[in-house]
Amino acid sequence: MAIFPHTKTGTPALRPAAVRLPSLRHLGPNWYATVMGTAIVATAGVALPVDVPGLRAVCAGVWALSAVLLVTVLVARAGHWIAHRDQARAHLLDPAVAPFHGCLSMALLAVGAGTLVVGRDLVGRSAAVAVDAVLFTAGTVAGLAAAVVIPYLMVVRHRPAAGTASPVWLLPLVAPMVSAAVGPLLVPELPPGQAREALLLACYAMFGLSILATLVIVPLVFARLVHEGPLPLAATPTLFLVLGPLGQSTTAVNQLADVAPGAIAAPYASAFGAFAVLYGVPVMGFALLWLALSGAMVVRAVRRGMGFTMTWWGFTFPVGTCVTGAAGLARHTGLDAFTWLAVGLYALLVTAWAVAGVRTLGGLFSGALLAAPRPLRPAAVRAT
Repeated sequence: MAIFPHTKTGTPALRPAAVRLPSLRHLGPNWYATVMGTAIVATAGVALPVDVPGLRAVCAGVWALSAVLLVTVLVARAGHWIAHRDQARAHLLDPAVAPFHGCLSMALLAVGAGTLVVGRDLVGRSAAVAVDAVLFTAGTVAGLAAAVVIPYLMVVRHRPAAGTASPVWLLPLVAPMVSAAVGPLLVPELPPGQAREALLLACYAMFGLSILATLVIVPLVFARLVHEGPLPLAATPTLFLVLGPLGQSTTAVNQLADVAPGAIAAPYASAFGAFAVLYGVPVMGFALLWLALSGAMVVRAVRRGMGFTMTWWGFTFPVGTCVTGAAGLARHTGLDAFTWLAVGLYALLVTAWAVAGVRTLGGLFSGALLAAPRPLRPAAVRAT
């Protein structure tokens, strides 16, 4: 029996793209969240302002796992684009999926930062600097592109209706903030003078780009909750995404303050240090408020039968950014309160990562996570 159709010359014809690699057809950009969530466990662990015996070695192993995951997801996503271009284009035009394309940037940046922070224990400092430089450059370019392209598509193609704002809208906008937070790691590696100052101020510009965009989106998300009620059960974990720009911006200002004295002249260097505390403390306060509100909404959703989906990875990376933010404030203020806040948030991060990881493996083995998504009610859109 013939398995493949044949051409007139008798050679087997290629199978249509739609039937090649069927397991990759519905593998969306949200899978980069597994990379982000794993990498932040490593970087947040070594950032803790406490000495835990053996923790650095464990974090190095977790970083290695995140690097393997990055390569795996990159290859799988490339296969998705090659074999299922129609579905890949549909993802870009789907307002529920398109924002997740910002996760590519954050996955590259998270693994790159982890390479320099803890991966150097395994690969050596020179190799770690080179890898981080490549991943930082690629991640920053991808993040800036996503920050422009996805909002553009939202305006001209997606056209979401009023009252439908989603926390996932933040994903492409927070990517430049991740660059701002991890870029300072490379500042000391550059020659003194113009190069260091340029990278420092570029990171500060990306901080501004992202935080101002966040200030536009978060009020829309809260207004949607107040006027339209809670999110659908499966989408409830996305509320934790709001923590991402809050924790990451706090991390960024503290990281920038650390390297400013060697990159920019006074009085700006000391001003960076002052701003790290003056900005970071109130923003961390709001992050804790949002964490409590989101946690209450998740408990409500669980009681109403919320099952596992890939949105559960939203419990990892955003919380991890709050860990690094609290650790930075502990470093600059000397307050034990921030030290223990970082430790407590890290315990929450590790728990969330373990649960999401186990459930994801179960979904992969069962095939449920790679199956076609269940039909949903069409989202309301504005008339064009």
